[in-house]
Amino acid sequence: MHLTEYARYDAMGLAELVARKDVSSKELATLALEAINYVNADLNATIETFPDRTDAHPASGPFSGVPMLNKDIGAEEKGTLCEMGSKLALGNMCTQDSFVFSRFRQAGFNNLGRTATPEFALAGVTENAVTGITRSPWNLDHTPGGSSGGSCAMVASGAVPIATASDGGGSIRSPASHSGLVGLKPTRGRISAGPAQAEALNGLAATFAVTRTVRDCAAALDAVKGSAVGDPYIIPPSETSYLDLLARPPKTMRIAYTTDPWVRECDPEVQAGVHKALSVLEDAGHNIEEARPEIDYVALMAAALTVSCASVAHSSDALGAALGRTPGPDNLQSATWAFYQAGKKLSASDILDALEVFNTINRQAGAFFEAYDVLVMPSCLGPAPKIGALDCNPAGPVDPHTWNEQVSKLGVFMPLFNVTGQPAISLPLHQSSGGLPIGVQFAAKFGDEASLFSLAGFMEQALPWSHKQPALHVSNKLG
Repeated sequence: MHLTEYARYDAMGLAELVARKDVSSKELATLALEAINYVNADLNATIETFPDRTDAHPASGPFSGVPMLNKDIGAEEKGTLCEMGSKLALGNMCTQDSFVFSRFRQAGFNNLGRTATPEFALAGVTENAVTGITRSPWNLDHTPGGSSGGSCAMVASGAVPIATASDGGGSIRSPASHSGLVGLKPTRGRISAGPAQAEALNGLAATFAVTRTVRDCAAALDAVKGSAVGDPYIIPPSETSYLDLLARPPKTMRIAYTTDPWVRECDPEVQAGVHKALSVLEDAGHNIEEARPEIDYVALMAAALTVSCASVAHSSDALGAALGRTPGPDNLQSATWAFYQAGKKLSASDILDALEVFNTINRQAGAFFEAYDVLVMPSCLGPAPKIGALDCNPAGPVDPHTWNEQVSKLGVFMPLFNVTGQPAISLPLHQSSGGLPIGVQFAAKFGDEASLFSLAGFMEQALPWSHKQPALHVSNKLG
């Protein structure tokens, strides 16, 4: 198999080749490592590879022998480094598999390396003081987004068909939108956050993956979903395979939409992408109405910032203790250090106040989704910004509130669903006049990934994107 042929297949396609013995897992691993090396010199998206794994014997799951990459935070693999883009965490070795990574392994995936993330996954760009700047394969002057930008850059460029990603405020959906990929944040509890934590980021964060096709996203969730012994909450399992849903026409749905963010303005090209999707949905017979949950967005972001600062302080102290280091400006970037200092000043009452805000917003959004099956809206307020648009390590004192506003500037429509725990997916349905991907986001009721996959499979056929490739792609690299 030639690299150009390899890069055409999604994960399920490669798995089918392995099952038919048309290609071996060793050959796929060798091709993937070659592909990673081809594009990574320009992208700086993969920070470590595991060349010894070409001789690995993957589990005989549905994706047996399929190459993948693992984001450097969120899905820990025992015996590998997890440095989270931070000097504080250099040399940090995982002592156990996370639940989600163990499920990826059981599904047969062969993890071939680690992908870049901003320090502690705090930014909407993928830049840090340890590994540097990660660039978009669509345009090297632009970011692939963050915090899962390393994973997105490698999947979009054809190096691997799937990579793990995590989302605490849009970090799967935002870079998926900027990179032309499918990015699902599953329902809270759909995939166990254990065993090291009960809920990631007080329930705001979920770890899953980014893919190029809807079927890979659905089949991967089928493979890794589930609860673990000791989980604090267990949600009802899905009644059917998400992959099977793609073969069925979607039921007629009550669909709300909005292009009106609670703050700021939305780029006209982004609005055009939403309306293009709505036109297709309306032609298919769905009931469309302009509406959105009415929430206090400023209060939401302030509460989320409180939880983030507390988490940074707690995790930094734990890392420091484990590695014999003291958190400080010499091993934390200035923005992260500002979060740490703010977190150390918080009281228990401050945290409980933030959780009360979350409860209010949960009730408001829950009531809204009693009237609608799905909400359609932009993924981001604009296409991917240029490199340097956000400085993750600015000189001088950093105010966490001001810096957090800069981080969230493009992702206004995303954090709501981290707070409520609802599933939301970004689909690459549009492009800017400059050729950059623009995602459209779909959100459903708590636990209802089924409606999202039903619509996503339909939209992939109605507005296909498989023919769209970034300028820097494995097949293009070879001329």
